[in-house]
Amino acid sequence: MAFADYQNEIYFDGLRGVVPRLPMTCAELEPLALAAMPPSVRSYVAGGAGDEHTQRANVSAFEQWGLVPRMLVGAKERDLSVDLFGMRLPSPLFMAPVGVLGLCAQDGHGDLATARAAARTGVPMVASTLTVDPMEQVAGEFGDTPGFFQLYTPTDRELAESLVHRAERAGFKGIVVTLDTWITGWRPRDLAVSNFPQLRGHCLANYTSDPVFRARLAKSPEDDPAAVVMLWAQIFGNPLTWDDLPWLRSITDLPLILKGICHPDDARRAKDAGVDGIYCSNHGGRQANGGLPALHCLPSVVEAAGDLPVLFDSGVRSGTDVVKALALGARAVGVGRPYAYGLALDGTHGIVHVLRTLLAEADLLMAVDGYPTLADLTPDALHRTR
Repeated sequence: MAFADYQNEIYFDGLRGVVPRLPMTCAELEPLALAAMPPSVRSYVAGGAGDEHTQRANVSAFEQWGLVPRMLVGAKERDLSVDLFGMRLPSPLFMAPVGVLGLCAQDGHGDLATARAAARTGVPMVASTLTVDPMEQVAGEFGDTPGFFQLYTPTDRELAESLVHRAERAGFKGIVVTLDTWITGWRPRDLAVSNFPQLRGHCLANYTSDPVFRARLAKSPEDDPAAVVMLWAQIFGNPLTWDDLPWLRSITDLPLILKGICHPDDARRAKDAGVDGIYCSNHGGRQANGGLPALHCLPSVVEAAGDLPVLFDSGVRSGTDVVKALALGARAVGVGRPYAYGLALDGTHGIVHVLRTLLAEADLLMAVDGYPTLADLTPDALHRTR
C-alpha cells in the first residue's frame, strides 16, 4: 500500500460520516496535546533553551527552501524505501528519542505505546535511555520493525557497557550516543515550574532494572527511591571527549551513531574514529539557544560524512519538511514533538495517525512535484527562497 493511500482512506471514511479523531497538522495538534498534559510534562516537551529562538529557527529554516516541480516524469508510483545499516526500511522516517515519552501517555506508559506504533507503521523508534518501562519491554513491542537504543553515556563505564549489552540482547539494531546532553541547558519553562522529571524519580526504569546500577545501591531501588535519584544524578552526565570514542566503539558490534554533530570537522573526525553513522541534530533547540538551525548545518555535515549515512532531526513538523531534509542529503529523518503530541491525545493510535500523515504528505508531494524515488531528491531539487 502506498503511503498516499491514507488520504483516500480518510476521504472514503468521510462518505460514511466518519471524520478523523485528530487534526492533520502539527500546528493544530500541539495546543490540544499540551492542554492534555500536566504542566510539568508540558514544559518539558514543548519548551526549549533560553528564549527558544533556536527552537523556532529550526522550524522556520524549512521555509527558506523551496522544492522545484518537475513535470512529465510519470511519478505514478513512488519508492520511499531506504537502506540503512544493512536494513531495508519502508521509509526514511524514524521517531527521534524523547526522554519523557512515557509520561506523555495518559496511562503513563508512552514508551510501550510508541513501540507498538513502530510495529504498526514500520517506522523505527529510537528509544531513550530515560524510559518509564525497561528497554527489554519496549523492544518486545517492536514486532518486525527495527528499533535503536539512544544512550546517555553515564560516567560509570561498567554501567554504560551494561546498558549497551542489554540493548544488544533485547534486539536493538543500533546504538545512538547523544553528545550534547551531559549537562542540561538553560530551560526557562522547566525552571518556572521547578521541574526536572528524573530528579522526581521518573523515567529511570533502565537504571533501576540494571544489575550494575543496583549493585551500586545499599538497598533495593524499591526500598530507597531517594538513593536511586541521588545515584542517578551523580553518574548521569559524562562530558565525552574524542578520547572516549575508541572505548565506545569497542563495547559493541552494533552500528554506532553519534547524535548532535553539526560541524563538518566533527563529522570527519567521527568518521575517522570508526563510527557507522552521523546524526545531525541540535536537540530540537532544547539544549543550546542562539545557534544555527540544524537544517543549515546539514549540507556541510553530509559532505564531510562522505559515504557514512547521516540521520537528521530538529524542527521537522510535516511531510514537506521530511522531503526537504532528504533533498539536502539526510538518509533518514527523525520526528520528535509531533508524535509525542499524538501520543498525548490518543496513545498508539495518535502516533500512528501522525506518522501516516507525515508519510502521506511526503509521498503526495513527491508525486505532484515529480520525484518518484529518494535518489531523485538531490540538492538541485531545492532552491533558496530567501
